[in-house]
Amino acid sequence: MFRQFLPERRPLPGAIELLRSLRAQKIPFGIATSGSRPEINLSLDALGIGPETVVIERRDVKRAKPEPDLFLACQAKLGVPVNECYVVGDAVWDLLAARRAGMLSVGLLSGGYGEDELLAAGAYRVYRDAAVLHSSLDELGVLP
Repeated sequence: MFRQFLPERRPLPGAIELLRSLRAQKIPFGIATSGSRPEINLSLDALGIGPETVVIERRDVKRAKPEPDLFLACQAKLGVPVNECYVVGDAVWDLLAARRAGMLSVGLLSGGYGEDELLAAGAYRVYRDAAVLHSSLDELGVLP
């Protein structure tokens, strides 16, 4: 599972709980972001992301979104088949990159884009925030 977090943002409602739940259930996830360290460190710290979590940043790949490089690098490092990856993003660029990577994408209404825009960019589902996404993991087939 991937999600872009920019340093100027505070964690989305429910994001910390969602990531804790994924860890507890041993569901692999990573962070793929167009940002770079050290700028992303505050966001990663706020989310409780430690060294055990795969983080792919802009400097790790040749091309940025809407190219799929960030997500494919994260997928490869996680060792999860492409067809079992979900991209969670709040921008059309996230969802376009997910589509190009052959991954299912889920949109969040936190990046200034509307539901129609996210669906048109390829989102399978769109949720208000990470808290609602967390409560909907079963409908996405994420839970074992």
